[in-house]
Amino acid sequence: MLLAMSLSVWSLDRAPKQRIVEDGGTGPYKAIMKEEATLAAHTVFVPQDLSAFNRDNPLPVLVWGNGACANSPFEHYKFLNEIASYGFIVVATGFFPMTDEPYRGEMSKTEQQIESIDWVMAQNADKQSPYYQKIDVNSICVAGMSCGGLQTLYNCADSRIRTLMICNSGLFNQQNAGSAVGGMPMPPKEKLNDIHSSIIYILGGEEDIAYGNGMDDFHRIKHVPACAANLPVGHGGTYAQPHGGEFTVVALAWLQWQLKGDQKAALMFKGNDCGLAKREGWTIEKNHLFEFLK
Repeated sequence: MLLAMSLSVWSLDRAPKQRIVEDGGTGPYKAIMKEEATLAAHTVFVPQDLSAFNRDNPLPVLVWGNGACANSPFEHYKFLNEIASYGFIVVATGFFPMTDEPYRGEMSKTEQQIESIDWVMAQNADKQSPYYQKIDVNSICVAGMSCGGLQTLYNCADSRIRTLMICNSGLFNQQNAGSAVGGMPMPPKEKLNDIHSSIIYILGGEEDIAYGNGMDDFHRIKHVPACAANLPVGHGGTYAQPHGGEFTVVALAWLQWQLKGDQKAALMFKGNDCGLAKREGWTIEKNHLFEFLK
């Protein structure tokens, strides 16, 4: 009853916000950034035309958490929109960003990523939803930048996760935990043992303040396939560049491989002469299980 009343108030007050970002992205499915009345405090990026998607061609899912625990993807919307334009539904923590202005409200919470997963599951099963039987609920990546990466690792044990993507982030250890921003989730390094999926760290090189934490995580992970990709651009990554810059190239290839089974995309990572190693500035390290990843 309360949900129905809140949705009624929403509909009377205003329509959910929508925005076309960078002409919808460069992918084959022009994307839109939008609010959803059924999912408070989140922003969704999705192809504008859903007619191409069905049970035989569903949308894989990217769940995203923001840097600085911001409760808005204002820093990452170009990056996320570009991914959506290649046939993904992206559900980002936080309120819809109308501009690039920094979000000044309360910090986001780790459970918002779980809310995102719950929402896509419910939408795919709801005959009244425009997403009914159009979402691949078995192909979910949970990801985030900086604090969002910590939120992702906090949630890593969720059995619905198929792969993880940790950007400019890594778990703090006892020696440097005091340097963390207040309010960030602080799982211990033992939390890495809860990871049950493949995982990629996308870091900004030694200039990235999260480099030490992220690389330490990577070197500790020995029970699942893991890799660490570095581009020396610092903690801010390339998210604000047109279409998200180089970080989008790598993230998109990972998602196309791990969530869509695209073997051409796999060549970005697999083999001694992989595509990422050939891209200017990038380096990649892989653990002993990585080459068995399909």
